[in-house]
Amino acid sequence: MGFGEDGGRLCPVPAEGFAKFMERALYGPEQGFYQSGHAGRRGGHFITSPEVGPLFGAVVGRMLDRRWDELGRPAPFTVIDAGAGPGTLARTVAKAQPRCSPALRWINVERSSAGRAMHTTGESAAHLPEGPLTGVILANELLDNMPLRLLDDDGGEVGDRRPDPRTLLTPQQDQACAWLAHALSILDRGTVVVIDYMSTTGEMAARPWPEWLRTYRGHHRGDDPWTAPGTQDITCEVALDQLVAVRSPTRVHSQAAWLRDHGIEDLVAEGAAAWRAGAARGDLAAMTGRSRAIEAEALLDPAGLGSFTVAEWDTPAPA
Repeated sequence: MGFGEDGGRLCPVPAEGFAKFMERALYGPEQGFYQSGHAGRRGGHFITSPEVGPLFGAVVGRMLDRRWDELGRPAPFTVIDAGAGPGTLARTVAKAQPRCSPALRWINVERSSAGRAMHTTGESAAHLPEGPLTGVILANELLDNMPLRLLDDDGGEVGDRRPDPRTLLTPQQDQACAWLAHALSILDRGTVVVIDYMSTTGEMAARPWPEWLRTYRGHHRGDDPWTAPGTQDITCEVALDQLVAVRSPTRVHSQAAWLRDHGIEDLVAEGAAAWRAGAARGDLAAMTGRSRAIEAEALLDPAGLGSFTVAEWDTPAPA
């Protein structure tokens, strides 16, 4: 399957399943959305939690320190940012200087060469490394972009033609489940952390597909996924029950609860103190401290990023 030209816009060649169509639209080597470098703040289409500002990376650094201590302070302590994009999280965690830094081996895993070209901190790879590893594998807003199958009421697969928006479809997220199984298989000791907007297969199947299969362009909802592929992000709510079928998670929280558990409010308080101490001078530390409250508001927003689900799988699995 490929994309043909139609009046200067990309159009799908018929008779492909939706998973293959989505694969080409997002990850095609020449015309895929991510290969073009459109994603994230730089492309002006959407902002992920690490791109809100350095606060998210500082909280992740605290989480990594806690897990490092729990694992007995191993060296190396491998942390993989799967779906790293331009490597923003690596840079903000390094700036936070977590205690585990001397033992830290950070690997940015990003499929697109455009994303890998922007990695400046840690190692850069196109695929998950071989195991066994001790550490943490992070997947922040990765699984929602993995190609999926769409099934109609008869169990037939929807292809590259747009179904009626009122149609009830069932998502089958085989690639997301396979990714989780593989991540768990290479982790000898540690945690897989998946952060995404999630629901269940049944909840999605009961709602018209445009409510859970979405696109983004210019920080707003885009057209349907079948329109102008390669020019907009395609994303789907992650079916937590399908991931549970791979293995039950050790912990499940909202992102807001997870960030609070790892000290975001302490960091905001530190920032407020720095602002009070340096406001008259207007120094960089004061300005950075002041911005933490603004970043926290976005990260904890119950109608936005704060409502994301954080699912964690410890390995070995608790008895």
